[in-house]
Amino acid sequence: MNSGTVVAVRGSVVDVRFDLSLPAIHTVLHADEGRIVLEVLAQRDARHVRAIALTPTQGLARGVPVLDTGAPLKAPVGKGILARMFDVFGNAIDRLPAPVGVQWRSVHRAPPPLARRSTQSEIFETGIKVIDVLLPLERGGKAGLFGGAGVGKTVLLTEMIHNMVGHQAGVSIFCGIGERCREGEELHRDMESAGVLPDMVMVFGQMNEPPGSRFRVGHAALTMAEYFRDDERRDVLLLIDNIFRFIQAGSEVSGLMGQMPSRLGYQPTMGTELSALEERIANTDSGAITSIQAVYVPADDFTDPAAVHTFSHLSASIVLSRKRASEGLYPAIDPLQSSSKMATPGIVGERHYALAQEIRRTLAQYAQLKDIIAMLGLEQLSQEDRNVVGRARRLERFLTQPFFTTEQFTGMTGKLVSVEDALDGCERILRDEFKDVPERALYMIGKIDEAKVKTKPVAGAHEA
Repeated sequence: MNSGTVVAVRGSVVDVRFDLSLPAIHTVLHADEGRIVLEVLAQRDARHVRAIALTPTQGLARGVPVLDTGAPLKAPVGKGILARMFDVFGNAIDRLPAPVGVQWRSVHRAPPPLARRSTQSEIFETGIKVIDVLLPLERGGKAGLFGGAGVGKTVLLTEMIHNMVGHQAGVSIFCGIGERCREGEELHRDMESAGVLPDMVMVFGQMNEPPGSRFRVGHAALTMAEYFRDDERRDVLLLIDNIFRFIQAGSEVSGLMGQMPSRLGYQPTMGTELSALEERIANTDSGAITSIQAVYVPADDFTDPAAVHTFSHLSASIVLSRKRASEGLYPAIDPLQSSSKMATPGIVGERHYALAQEIRRTLAQYAQLKDIIAMLGLEQLSQEDRNVVGRARRLERFLTQPFFTTEQFTGMTGKLVSVEDALDGCERILRDEFKDVPERALYMIGKIDEAKVKTKPVAGAHEA
């Protein structure tokens, strides 16, 4: 065994001296009898390497012996990992015995070559009206949920897991990067009660763990996803919560390594690090990894470099709005700020595209009229403008939806709506079929016909 000694410890950065041979970049090192795990990030000279700790470094001192494992960080893959929860090292953290019949693969893998990538564009149906109608997702694509704190990113992610696993024969992999332990525990409980855990794997690098661990947990989750795509030929839904924490962990690692920060304090290698992760999410001839990523936007500033770099990798950007959340319009997606490159006539069809454009136009006109309404009142608008406002307000309410994952809080049964039913409802609202139906009847329903059931006069109501 090649062994060395610790020569310097600065927080999570450890310098190690090796006299025999220098370990390669990304090699895992063990110190203190395997209690402390390090990963080589730089070779400083012929004798020294600089490593980042993947575990807390309390108790580590100069002169402590370090063993070179001769291998990179590995993740478990195989059928045995389904319905389980892991940390960045592939250890089970759900209080159950270690999984059996698994292989171990390096977390550092190259993206699939262009020759293997599929060039077909297919729609990935979610069962959520506002997404399927206005922002269709791509099978094998990447969608981002952008929003500040507390606007419903995690709720939307868990709802998508429920809908995907329940209605498609795929595998879901949830990767928690820098998440709170409360969220991980709640997610595990919710998925178990929803009955979708048998087709799911969870990987967590929690908020209290060192930056090196949070920085590598996304790669571990992708290695598991690639196994199901390439070896089992199954479609994979990869949910990452939160990609901003991955960038943040990279920034911490970069700072600890002594690199000069670039704009707004981010690491100079942010684009490369994000690409190394994102480019592995691809649609190949054997299957597809479709990714939905929550992206925390610092201070709701969409010009922040973390948000800008993430935007460039996505096929759909779903922007969550605090204003809509405050109005009770859930999911709080802002249809005018959000976009999807799949919303073209060649992919979704002429009728769907034309309807989506008309919905956007109606909502945009309503947004412009809001200032006039606030100053002068609705009565001052022309009849045509009043009709636009009526349609837009009904569309906004129809595009809300009760979720399966929030049933226990709202008391409303979750609804799954097909694209055809959602389009039909929007078309009928735009044709003024529901202009005499009160707006509240369209709020939190599934198909449009439920509005008529809501507004039916109750027998004996006139006698009261």
